Amino acid sequence: MNAAHGIQSAAWLLVAVPALSAAVLLLFGKRADKWGHLLGALVPVLLFIYAAMLFFSIRGESGEGRERNLHLFSWIPVGGFDVDVGFLLDPLSLTFVLLITGVGSLIHIYAVGYMAHDPGRRRFFGYFNLFIAAMLLLVLANGYLVLYVGWEGVGLASYLLIGYYYTRPAAGTAAKKAFIANRVGDVGLSIAIMLMFVYVGSTDFQHVLYGGALNALKPGVILAISLMLLLGACGKSGQFPLQTWLPDAMEGPTPVSALIHAATMVTAGVYLIARSAPIFNLTQDGRTVVTVIGAITLLYGCVCAFGQDDLKKVLAYSTVSQIGYMFLAVGLGNGVYAIGILHLVGHGFFKAALFLSAGSVMHAMNDRIDMRRFGGLARVMPITYGVFVCGYLAIIGFPGATGFFTKDKIIEAAFDKGGTSGWILGIVALLGAALTAFYMTRALVMTFHGKRRWEDDVHPHEAPVTMKAPMIVLGLLALVGGFLLTFGGSLQNWLEPSVGKPIEAGAHTISSTVLTALTLVVVAFGVAGAVLAFGRRPVPVVQPAGSPITVAARRNIYADAFNETVLMRPGQWLVRGLVFFDNRGVDGAVNTFAAGLGGGSGRLRRTQTGFVRSYALSMLAGTAVILAVLLAVRFS
Repeated sequence: MNAAHGIQSAAWLLVAVPALSAAVLLLFGKRADKWGHLLGALVPVLLFIYAAMLFFSIRGESGEGRERNLHLFSWIPVGGFDVDVGFLLDPLSLTFVLLITGVGSLIHIYAVGYMAHDPGRRRFFGYFNLFIAAMLLLVLANGYLVLYVGWEGVGLASYLLIGYYYTRPAAGTAAKKAFIANRVGDVGLSIAIMLMFVYVGSTDFQHVLYGGALNALKPGVILAISLMLLLGACGKSGQFPLQTWLPDAMEGPTPVSALIHAATMVTAGVYLIARSAPIFNLTQDGRTVVTVIGAITLLYGCVCAFGQDDLKKVLAYSTVSQIGYMFLAVGLGNGVYAIGILHLVGHGFFKAALFLSAGSVMHAMNDRIDMRRFGGLARVMPITYGVFVCGYLAIIGFPGATGFFTKDKIIEAAFDKGGTSGWILGIVALLGAALTAFYMTRALVMTFHGKRRWEDDVHPHEAPVTMKAPMIVLGLLALVGGFLLTFGGSLQNWLEPSVGKPIEAGAHTISSTVLTALTLVVVAFGVAGAVLAFGRRPVPVVQPAGSPITVAARRNIYADAFNETVLMRPGQWLVRGLVFFDNRGVDGAVNTFAAGLGGGSGRLRRTQTGFVRSYALSMLAGTAVILAVLLAVRFS
C-alpha cells in the first residue's frame, strides 16, 4: 500500500517531465539538434511505463479506493473561494493517460524516421512534447479551472503543430482557422466555469459534481452549464457546427495528424462530457442536444469523406464521423458513457494505424497524397498495405476487429434508447456504418489496388524501421484491441467508478444477433458499392465534375462557404463599420475639439507680443469697453 501511494504521489511527473523536455528542446537551440529528437521520443515512452505502474497501483484497489485526489499546491485562495491545483487519479483519467502516452509513444518513435531530414526536427519534437504535457494536464486535472489551463495549452500546441510549415500559406491559414474555431468553443467552456463559480461557489470536480450542489440548482441553470460545456467540447473535438477546422489541420506533418486525430486533442471533448456525467445526467434536454450533434456530425463526416481525393483528408473526415459516434454514445447518458470511451480507445488504435500508414505512403510518394496518383502500391509496399488493411477492417467493423466490438455497441445502444428518437438515432448510426465502409473501401482501392498511376519521378518503397515498427504495433492493436478491451466487460467494469455502471443485459429493441447481422449486411453493401464504383473502372487522374452530391462533398457541404457568408463577412462588415465610426466619429470629435483648442490658442498667442505699448493699448481698449457697458446700463 505504501509503495502504491508512493507511485501515485509522483503523478505530477506526467506533466512536469514533457513540459521540461519541451523547454529544453525549444530553448537550447542548435545545441540540441543532434540529440533533441531522441529526447523528445524517449519522454513519452518513459511516461507510458510510469502510467502503467500507476494503472496497476490503482487497479489493485476496489470501489472508491480507485480514486485518489493528489493535492499539489493552492493556486487561488480568495475569501471562501479556493482553487487547488491537483491531479485526480481515477479509472477515467488513467484510461486517457495510458492512451495518450501509449499511442503517443508510438507516434513519437514514428516521427523520428518521418522527420529525419527535416531541418526543424528539434523544434517539432519540442512542440510535440508540449502538446503531450498540455493534454495530460487536461485529463489529470482535479477541477474545471485547472482543466481549462490544459485545454488552452492543447489549443496553443496544436496551433504550433498544424502551422509547423509556417512558410506555406495553406499551413498558416489552417493553423489560424483551428485556433479561432477552438477559441469559439473555449468561450463556452469558460462561461460554464463562470456559472459553476456563481451557482456552486467552486470549480473543482469534488464540489461541483459530487458535493450535492447540483441537486439544488434550477433545471435552467443545469441546462445552461451543460450546453456551454457542449460548445467547448464541439470546438475541441471538431463537431458540428465547429467541425471545419479539423480536415484543414492535415496541413501539419503526418505525425501531427495522427496525434491530434487519433488519441488526443479531438477526444478531449468526449472526455469533458464523460467527466461531467453528473451534470448531463440531470438534464434530458442537454443529453438530447449532445446526441443530435453527434448524429449530424456522424453523417456529415461520412458524406464529406467519400468526396475527397486527398488520403489524409479522407481520414480526417473519418475522424469527424467517428467522434460523432462517441458523442452519440455519451449523449445517451447513464450506462452508455463507458461505451463511448470504449470506442474512443479503439479509435485511437485503428485511426493512428491508418494515419501512420498514410504517412508511409506519402513518404514513399515524394510527399504526394492524392489518391488519383496512386494505385498498385500493395505489391511494392506490403507492410504499409497490411497495416492499412488492419485499420480498415477495424473501422468498418469487420468481425473480430476492434470496431466490431466498439462501434456496434453504440449502434445497439442507440436503438435501445427506445421510442421514435431511438429508431432515428439507430438508423443514422447504421447508415454511418454503410457510408464508412464505402469511403474507406474507396480509399483502399484507389491507393493500393488497380493500375499504377504514379508520376515518372516517383519510386515507392517501404519506410525505415523506425516508422514500420510503430505501424505494425498499431495494426495489431487495431485487430485485437477491441477483444482485449471488451473481454469480460473489462474496460466498462474498470470505468464504473468514474462514469457509472455499464448497461445490464436485458431486452433489446432489436435482438443483438439480428442487429449484428443487419450491421454486417449494410457494411457489405458499402464495400460492394465502392468496389463496383472504383475497383472495376479506371480511376480518372483528372477529377471529373461529378454529381451535385459529390461536388457538395468535395466542398465539405459548403460549410466553409456558409461560415464565410453568415459569420465571417458580416463580421468583417461590422468591424469595418466600427472602425469607420471610431475613426470618423469618436476620433473625429476628439480631433476636432483638439484642433479647435490648438487653433484658438495659436491665435491668442499672437496677441502676446512682448511690447509694453501693445499691453497698454490692450488695457486702454478693455477699460473703454467696460466704461461703455456701464454707461449703457446707466442710461438704458
